[in-house]
Amino acid sequence: MGDGMKTIFLVDDDITNLAAGNDALCRHYNVITMNSGGRLIKMLESHTPDLILLDVEMPEMDGYDTIKTLKNHERTKNIPVIFLTAQSDTESEIKGLSLGAIDYIIKPFSPPLLVKRIQVHLLVESQKKQLVNFNENLKAMVDTRTKMIEQLKNSLLKTMAELVDYRDGATGEHIERTQLYMSLLLETLQKTEKYKKEIESWDMELILQSSQLHDVGKIAIRDDILQKPDKLTYDEYEEIKKHVTLGESVIERIKNNTQERAFFEQAKILITTHHEKWNGSGYPKGLKGEEIPLQGRLMAIADVYDALISERPYKKAFTHEEAVDIIIGDRGEHFDPDLVDLFLGIADKFKEAALMSNIENTGEPDASK
Repeated sequence: MGDGMKTIFLVDDDITNLAAGNDALCRHYNVITMNSGGRLIKMLESHTPDLILLDVEMPEMDGYDTIKTLKNHERTKNIPVIFLTAQSDTESEIKGLSLGAIDYIIKPFSPPLLVKRIQVHLLVESQKKQLVNFNENLKAMVDTRTKMIEQLKNSLLKTMAELVDYRDGATGEHIERTQLYMSLLLETLQKTEKYKKEIESWDMELILQSSQLHDVGKIAIRDDILQKPDKLTYDEYEEIKKHVTLGESVIERIKNNTQERAFFEQAKILITTHHEKWNGSGYPKGLKGEEIPLQGRLMAIADVYDALISERPYKKAFTHEEAVDIIIGDRGEHFDPDLVDLFLGIADKFKEAALMSNIENTGEPDASK
């Protein structure tokens, strides 16, 4: 079976039929003959043919029982089987085909016709395997390409977000830390009953990725305001607040030129709502309570916590404990009370995440100034 010729297993309890079949096929294929379904099953434990010619009427284990056994085993279920039978009624033929046979040849058979039928079926099987291999290779290529595009997208997003932080006098680690905080909040949120229904359709990875862009609008704010070492004036503060609507405009323009809508929808929510406050005193729309999307309420805690523990030219860095106390003090004012309680349960993990990111006391302007 190693000479390059296809291998046919011929199974029939009649020695005359075995001899006739072997004579008809031996010039074209390696033919292995056996006289029972049981012997076939045993042979298949160590050898796999390209095709099986299987007699239907055999004692002990007939062709129907034999093919049922083949189809129930992973290693043999895809071997093509052609039934050989003296029965020419439609009901028997339908039964054989329904059990998984690919053809039904009536005995006595014409040798040239038998050879031709086998050639056709082996060609079909070969084309099927080629198609499977092609599809697998194509899928691998698509998966590789998709991964490359995803990596490129993430790299561009990270670079774009870090560019904002660099202009803001930061190191870019603010983005990494707020992503870590958001990840902790989302992970904990999934374990709470209150928000279970609201978040069951969320793509958590998508939200985390889009959180990188929460301050992207600052790219359009003037340097003298963005990097001012002193407290902002009223007019300057009003100017810097525009980064929300500017960011929304950037996302809208990108969204209108891509089919990937879900990512930019999440980015838009985070950009436009993470400066809203629970009591309605935030910006840009003065949303109040649960009018503020849950994503924005989460981002507000992550963003403010990092701003508090980061040093700026206009303020010192607060300790973790001081930052926690400030957030507690704004429970029900700036922040969703339930989310503050959720935050308190994992506050130590926030501290660990900040230490892991090797915080250099940098971040973004404090929106409260």
